[in-house]
Amino acid sequence: MRQAAIQRTTKETDITLTLCLDGGEVSVSTGIGFFDHILTALAFYAGFGLELSALGDLHVDGHHTVEDVGIVLGQALREALGDKKGIRRFGTALVPMDEALCRTVLDCSNRPFLVFDAPMPQPVIGGYDSCLTVEFMRALAVNGGITLHQKCEYGDNAHHITEALFKSLGLALKEAVRVEGDVVVSTKGAL
Repeated sequence: MRQAAIQRTTKETDITLTLCLDGGEVSVSTGIGFFDHILTALAFYAGFGLELSALGDLHVDGHHTVEDVGIVLGQALREALGDKKGIRRFGTALVPMDEALCRTVLDCSNRPFLVFDAPMPQPVIGGYDSCLTVEFMRALAVNGGITLHQKCEYGDNAHHITEALFKSLGLALKEAVRVEGDVVVSTKGAL
């Protein structure tokens, strides 16, 4: 089983996460309802097992919780992939959600980079600040060693845009971590 368990405790957050790339139960609790919703969608569409419990300083705002979950999920993804032997490595997905259309293209390359082009028409979705989506994606990419490109082609509703970004991320990850052989997919022989 390709899996990892990470615990991260700071003065701002206390996070426990277990990730299985080959499936399993999904249970997410961060104290931010919409964030729980989109993380659950991410895990579902990736085909991952994910158990996540996060306690954060929500009396301040959601920033530390969202960013730190991205850090921990990225670390778990990197650990679960190990030497990346046999994985497809690249993934892409285009997801419509009502009026919104979002695209994710990624490479599990060990070269972290984020290109994010998804303006949010509304600043808040439930209790979730829509500007936190890019913070999560950056933390995930940097800590997971992922080259990650995301773009909202069009959309008028921040809920739909954010959900389409997370679902397309899940689908692209599902494709990228799929085992198709027994060698590292790189002309260098290593990632």
